[in-house]
Amino acid sequence: MDTNSLQEQQTSQHRGNEHAPVTVIGLGLMGQALAGAFLRAGHPTTVWNRTPAKAEQLVAQGARLADSVGDAVAAGPLIVVCVSDYDSVHELFDPLGDVLDGRTLVNLTSGTSEQAREMAAWAAQRGSTYLDGAIMATPPGIGSSDTIVLYSGPQSAFEQHEPVLRNLGPGITYLGADHGLSSLYDVALLGLMWGILNAFLQGAALVGTAGVDAATFASFAGQGVGTVAGWLPAYAQQIDDGTYPAFDSTIDTHLAAMDHLVHESESLGVHSELPKLVKALTERAVAEGHGGDSYAAMIELFRKPSGARP
Repeated sequence: MDTNSLQEQQTSQHRGNEHAPVTVIGLGLMGQALAGAFLRAGHPTTVWNRTPAKAEQLVAQGARLADSVGDAVAAGPLIVVCVSDYDSVHELFDPLGDVLDGRTLVNLTSGTSEQAREMAAWAAQRGSTYLDGAIMATPPGIGSSDTIVLYSGPQSAFEQHEPVLRNLGPGITYLGADHGLSSLYDVALLGLMWGILNAFLQGAALVGTAGVDAATFASFAGQGVGTVAGWLPAYAQQIDDGTYPAFDSTIDTHLAAMDHLVHESESLGVHSELPKLVKALTERAVAEGHGGDSYAAMIELFRKPSGARP
């Protein structure tokens, strides 16, 4: 593709052309879902994968299978990559030389904020504009109304390609110019997910000792999660203000209740490591003088490296 053709495609896409071309590299379950969403929206879509057979269904839907990564990149101005890790991204793109020059690389591969910032610098050395992204959905959810995709990097690049990227889901969110923000949000939200899931499993194990099935407990757990979620804005304000008035309950009161959970788990023969860990962290916050504060004061503990002492 010559320079004039590439510039024409970029100008067309900047105007929100609904038929702007897009390339998808990496056709695991998520990559296939991404390419499928672009195809359904009418975008000429070029795809590439190490195993060409994974592209068969997409080709049947109208995608073009590139012969190589370089051929896929050269097909248009917008390149979306979703592979197993950042090392794989480098393995694919490092040998390409200046093929990325003038194109926008959108990396939806999971990683860390440090990796995202390093990748942005790497892309800039090759003349490419870089957007890092994080998908808050499973492959079947791509394109649905509740799908959230986070992006960070140059705002001008995000705005230029937003009409195309929005086909992955309307919950598209631009976080800021710092390339690391999308990955940072991603790992933070993963921690939240695992916290909820592990607490649910602990609770299901407890009530299961009385013959209560997990489905019955799930309805109560869902209500409890909703109640706790309602506390977050007030706790967030305390964290931002740096003051922790106990408007609901003190950390001392929470600590006393944690004893009940630990004892119940041990007496019923249920794994108690998780509640013991939470109790140990809370005891440390009390030792640092936060016993009379709201639970939001635990942030002061989480802000320190593991093992740090006052």
